[in-house]
Amino acid sequence: MSIHRLERLAGEAEARLPVAVARYFRQGSGASVSTAEAVTAWERQRLLPHALVDVSQVETGTTLLGTPVRTPIAVAPSTFQRAADPQGERAMAAAVAELGSLLTVSSNAGTRFEAIAETGVAWWLQAYLPSDRHAALPLLERAVEAGARAIVLTADTPVVANKDDGDAETIWQIAEDDWLQVNFDANYGSRPEHAKARDLGPADIEWLRERTGLPVVVKGILRPDDAARCVAAGAAAIWVSNHGGRQLDGAAATADCLPDVVAAVGDQAEVYVDGGIRSGRHVLTALALGARGVFLGRPPLWALAAGGRDRVVTEMTVLNDELVEAMQLAGMSRPRADPSLVMTARR
Repeated sequence: MSIHRLERLAGEAEARLPVAVARYFRQGSGASVSTAEAVTAWERQRLLPHALVDVSQVETGTTLLGTPVRTPIAVAPSTFQRAADPQGERAMAAAVAELGSLLTVSSNAGTRFEAIAETGVAWWLQAYLPSDRHAALPLLERAVEAGARAIVLTADTPVVANKDDGDAETIWQIAEDDWLQVNFDANYGSRPEHAKARDLGPADIEWLRERTGLPVVVKGILRPDDAARCVAAGAAAIWVSNHGGRQLDGAAATADCLPDVVAAVGDQAEVYVDGGIRSGRHVLTALALGARGVFLGRPPLWALAAGGRDRVVTEMTVLNDELVEAMQLAGMSRPRADPSLVMTARR
């Protein structure tokens, strides 16, 4: 999935989508500075490939929090999947199951957790905590009962950043009732205490672990000191993310933040990254810098809009094939951290 191939995919998807939906999928917050810089940050990384290494057999399989996956390329949470395809998260889940990867399901999903689980996919639940933590329990309990393997706590959204639609029609004006939040109680969102928590802290990590019995991944971390605090509080993994440039505009690119977060975490927790990853070379760079896995947001969503489940399988397979080639050319036979491979990491 080269950058040029991906742009063609995005164009194909957007030609099929209502304008408001296409804009929502692509846009960032504010002036979209962070969104625009995401791909560029990976593109400026330069590699120092190893020579005279046996790459006759290359293995892309790894584990994510103990779950075996055939590829380190997984799918990030995204909402409005049923605006992309009528089958929404169920189609995405079926594709990810076929790929042998892992799916992160948005708490705002338009598909029941049970229907997602029926595909056989390995999946995690992304969660926002409300100001009244107990209001989140019904959702969390449904996810656990349906087989979620981890909780992904989104830490970068005390408020939802403004997206500039101008005077144009927005996705919220055309959204169908069953596109969103079908796993919540019917009255969720009707009370002030249902609003997103503005007082998240390390104690919430332990609270989630105790309430669900699942490992907790903290998503939306860019600073090494924050990563260390999360691990000290019991986080099983740190997810380096700036929310696809959809929260604080001007937030640093994840490619630039990843090395320091990995250094701060050490071997105490797994580290993942998303944001602007568009090619097998980008994936290789992230792995070399210490990411255990990478997560894609917009690319699988565009694939879903362009051709449903089968197109997601096709495009993600192309990306994994690119990773295999990049690994062979770089002298890496399996996914592993190797900062010496990345020239910018040596400075």
